[in-house]
Amino acid sequence: MTQASNAPAWVLPPAQTQSLSERIGALHGQLRRVAPAIDRMACALYDPAEDLLKTFVNSTAHGEPLRAYQYRLSDSPSLGALARERRARVVDRLDLLPATDTAHSHWLREQGYRSSYTVPIFDGDTFEGFLFYDSLQPEAFTPEVVDRLEVYTQLVALMISHEVIAVQALVGSMRVARDFAHLRDVETGTHLDRMSRYVRLIARSLSGPRQLSDEFIEQLFLFAPLHDIGKIGVPDALLLKPGLYTPEERQQMQRHVTLGCEMIERLIIDFRLGGISGIDILRRLVAHHHEYLDGSGYPQGLRGDDIPIEARIVTVADVFDALTSRRVYKPAFAIEDSLKTLESMARAGKVDAECVAALRHGMDEVRAIIARFEETVEH
Repeated sequence: MTQASNAPAWVLPPAQTQSLSERIGALHGQLRRVAPAIDRMACALYDPAEDLLKTFVNSTAHGEPLRAYQYRLSDSPSLGALARERRARVVDRLDLLPATDTAHSHWLREQGYRSSYTVPIFDGDTFEGFLFYDSLQPEAFTPEVVDRLEVYTQLVALMISHEVIAVQALVGSMRVARDFAHLRDVETGTHLDRMSRYVRLIARSLSGPRQLSDEFIEQLFLFAPLHDIGKIGVPDALLLKPGLYTPEERQQMQRHVTLGCEMIERLIIDFRLGGISGIDILRRLVAHHHEYLDGSGYPQGLRGDDIPIEARIVTVADVFDALTSRRVYKPAFAIEDSLKTLESMARAGKVDAECVAALRHGMDEVRAIIARFEETVEH
């Protein structure tokens, strides 16, 4: 005799209608039906260029989630060992571990988590980050619970790979296209590395006041290098011109925004990225990163709140790196002088003052980015 089951049917939340965070939340809700003690599941991504673990997506049943946090993997020998050895770890009593003075440790104590399960995530041989499960109960991760978590871990890794790795492949292919188009003669790869990290710095600083999620911040960081992709369609003679543009040349140069938008739409179709939750971030930053708050920008002359926050952030990051870098038409300006120029633009109502202030407050990180990704190509 067959018995009816009350267990819910397994349905993976669709990418087309929900953000990755929302889908992780739905997955967490289903997980808690079979393992109610799992109060949190979260993913941190790894940036090997800076040895940084960065909070990405989470679902937290109780308390406050850990947001806009980054930490050097080399500063955590225990996590580093998990990544090197490709093994998971159960901690039965977090409250009995020696207290450390990191923001993460303070947060764990404040939230009252008592046990945890940590799993490194790999794409083939490439370490992508960690998946963290936490519980308010001690010894919550018994062998039986860990067995149940295996399928959820695989599904989360699949979700993350589908979105993040697809975006990384898109950005990587566009870097190759830039090289073939000789766009590196105008903007080096290190420019894109620096600019995207300034973007992340600014977005992290604004995460509280502007309510920017970690998922948004990471997507913006990943997409930022494509902001000027339309310049591939601009003639070299114009891109490499050392003097001032004529009105006709300036108009032709400004067409790179429209060209970029057209290219992005073709790429979204070719790479089948229409269902990626953050794809509209890419559309908006490409379309609007040359707009100014006072309406003096292009191509639409948008004003104020009509300019989306992702475009405002990219604008400030891009202008700052352009000022502090060598170009065919100018030498590199000093960091302080470049900041003062941006602050003057903010007072004039052209760029977002909070974005500029974030750079000012993050000077130590700015200098580290410049040192890490210094110019390697002479203009």
